[in-house]
Amino acid sequence: MINLISMKFIEDYFQLKSHGTTVSKELMAGLTTFITMAYIIFVNPQMMAASGMDPGASFVGTCLAAAIACFAMGLYANWPVGLAPGMGLNAFFTYTVVGEMGYSWEIALGAVFLAGVLFVIMSVTPLRRWMLDSIPLNLRVAMGAGVGLFIGFIGLRNGGIIISNDATFLSLGDFSQTETLLAALGFLLISMLAVRKVTGAIIIGVMTVTFIGVFLGLIQLNGLISMPPEIAPTFMKLDIMGALDLAMISIIMSFLFVNLFDTAGTLLGVANRANLIDESGNAEGLDGALKADSTSSVIGTVFGCSPVTSYVESSAGVEAGGRTGLTAITVGLLFLIALFFSPLAAIVPAYATAGALIYVAILMLGGMDRLNWSDSTELLPALIIIVMIPLTFSIANGIALGFIAYVALKMATSGFKEISSGAWFLTLVFLSKFIFLA
Repeated sequence: MINLISMKFIEDYFQLKSHGTTVSKELMAGLTTFITMAYIIFVNPQMMAASGMDPGASFVGTCLAAAIACFAMGLYANWPVGLAPGMGLNAFFTYTVVGEMGYSWEIALGAVFLAGVLFVIMSVTPLRRWMLDSIPLNLRVAMGAGVGLFIGFIGLRNGGIIISNDATFLSLGDFSQTETLLAALGFLLISMLAVRKVTGAIIIGVMTVTFIGVFLGLIQLNGLISMPPEIAPTFMKLDIMGALDLAMISIIMSFLFVNLFDTAGTLLGVANRANLIDESGNAEGLDGALKADSTSSVIGTVFGCSPVTSYVESSAGVEAGGRTGLTAITVGLLFLIALFFSPLAAIVPAYATAGALIYVAILMLGGMDRLNWSDSTELLPALIIIVMIPLTFSIANGIALGFIAYVALKMATSGFKEISSGAWFLTLVFLSKFIFLA
C-alpha cells in the first residue's frame, strides 16, 4: 500500500505521464547521465588539489555539491539535467586565479561565491535576458571554444604529451616514458569508444589507464571502498572579504559570464532533445532551471568547489528516455553513493585523466561551426578569444582581449550602432583592469 502511494506521489510530482515517461525510464536515464559525467569525481579533486586544497576534502566536496545541485534541479525545475563543478572553470580557478595571479584558493572561492550571487540576481531579474542578448553570438561561441583549448592544453601538459622547451617554448613529449604513452592511450581509447557510441566512454578510459598503471606497478592500490574523507579542510573556507577587491572584478566577471553562457547553451540544448520546447519556441521551465543552476554555484563554494554548472552530458540521459527531474534526482543519489569510493579516486593519476581533458576539449571546439566567418569585425575578435585564452593561460585575459578588439573593430568600420550596451560595459571593465590593475 505504501509503495503504491509513494509511486503515485512520484508520478504526480514529476508529471511522468504528461512527459511520456516512467519511473524505470527515469532511473535508467539517471544512471546513463551519471556514468557519462562521473569522470568529474576523479578530475576535479586533482584540479583543485593543484591550487593547494586537500584532495580528499575536494573529492567529498565535489560529490556533495553535485548531489545537492542535482536535487535542486530535479525537485525545483523538474528538468533531467545533471550538475557538477564545471570543467574549464575549475582549470581557470586553479591555474589562472591561484597559479598565475597568486591569490589563495580561499579568496578564489570568495570570487566564485560573488559570481554565483550575481548569477542568481541575473536569473531572477531581466538582467539575464539583457546580458544574453547583449553579447554577440560570435564572442559567446568563442568563450566555449577558448575554454576548450585551455582544458586541452592542461591535459596535454599533465600527460607529458607536450613539455616545455627553452628554445621553442613547447615541444613534443617523450613517448618512451610509460606515463606519457598511457596518457595518449587513454585519449585514443576514449575517442574510439565515443565514436562507437559506448555509454561512459570517458570514465571507462580513465579507469582502464588507472588499472593498467596498477598492473605495471606504477600505482599502489589500497582498496576500493571506505568511509568518506573529512571535508573540514575546505568546508566554509571561502574568503568573501578578500575577494571584495578591485583587482578581482575581471575574475568575477569571467566566472560569471563563462558560467552564464555555458549554462544557457547547455540547458537549451538539453531542452531541445527532451522536447521541453513549447509551440512558441520557448523552453518550458527555463527560468527554474537557471535559478537551480545559479543557486548551486553559490552552495558549491561552501564545500570548496569551483562554479557548479549544468552538464552537456545530460543529453545522454535524455537519449536514454529521461524527461523529468527524477533523472536528476537519480544522478544526485549516485553522487552520494560515490562518496564511499574515495580510495579509487585517490589512486587515479594525472596521466589517466589527461586523455579525458583532451577529449572534452575537442568536444568544446564543436561550436565553432556557429561562428560568422563572413564578417571580419565579428570573426577576428572571436578568434582572438579562442587563441589567446590558451596562449595567455588565462580565460579572463583571453576574453578581455577579444572584447577590446571587438569594440575597436566595430568603431573603425560600422561605428557605434552595432556595439551593444553589454559589450560596452564589459569592454570598459576589462580596459580598466589592464590600465589600473595590471
